[in-house]
Amino acid sequence: MAGAVGSRGSAFLGDFKFGAVDTQTIEDALLHLAQENERAMREARGQTGSFRETRIVEFIFLLSEQWCLEKSVSYQAVEILERFMVKQAESICSQAAPVVRGSEKAEAWSWRARKEQLCNTFVLRLVSCVQLASKLSFHYKIVSNVTVLNFLQALGYLYTKEELLESELAILKSLNFQINLPTPLAYVEMLLEVLGYNGCLVSAKQLHGTCLTLLDLVYLLHEPIYESLLRVSFENSTPMEQQGGKFVSVKEDFMLLAVGIIAASAFIQNQEWWGQVVEHLHSITGIATEGIAEFSYAILMHGVGASTPVRQQPGLYHLAARPLRAAATCNM
Repeated sequence: MAGAVGSRGSAFLGDFKFGAVDTQTIEDALLHLAQENERAMREARGQTGSFRETRIVEFIFLLSEQWCLEKSVSYQAVEILERFMVKQAESICSQAAPVVRGSEKAEAWSWRARKEQLCNTFVLRLVSCVQLASKLSFHYKIVSNVTVLNFLQALGYLYTKEELLESELAILKSLNFQINLPTPLAYVEMLLEVLGYNGCLVSAKQLHGTCLTLLDLVYLLHEPIYESLLRVSFENSTPMEQQGGKFVSVKEDFMLLAVGIIAASAFIQNQEWWGQVVEHLHSITGIATEGIAEFSYAILMHGVGASTPVRQQPGLYHLAARPLRAAATCNM
């Protein structure tokens, strides 16, 4: 599959091609994504998702647009920054515990100094994440050090090339050099590919552009969309903190996010397609049609103020412990 493109990429949606990969390759890729998704859901913990807030995502999206990067780069940058910042926050919190219990002043100073350093270098780390993501995409579009330094200087931050390289290295070391992880876009494009192979009459290429727009929307409205899903999941307008903790794995379920994005896109383009697309997505992933309907409903309500044809009940009460059967139930 080709890389995703859009208004902030230099290519056009017309260059995107589906159906160019053989069935066996698609099956293997779908299995890999399903396994990665399960692993991410298992490893999700309390701080996960804390740094996907709107202002941060908007900053990365606008910066990627300014530097003419592909959409896939901006999503990758958000995920790299999220994982890095969560690790840093957890490290600071672990240092804070002995300080609270009244340990020596040196430990207290070390904890405060590290917290202050994290705050002071946040913009540098964010820009470094975008630069790293550009290196994972197309090598001829790598963001140069000069471009990054000029941008930071325009914001009033004076860094050297050495400090920029040290920032990239700090991120890589913190994440054990594991930064090339699947983004929600990879799941969306894979499922669109499978829809075509499974005989879905809806054009994958036609849905692709709308999916990209809605994926941007979900990233920018991440908190309100998932808050509405949380309320439906526990049938409570004001869920308790403990219930929110159990919902963390759902926020990391990119397969669920992808089916919701595709279903909502189908509804926007042609409401008559919606039911067929939902059934196909259920057949491919094993996700209940009720779950797909609720997610697409949340996206449409927060994005365009519309509702799905049938808001099915019960809600998403099963999602917190949903067994993913993406590969096992594939009809290809």
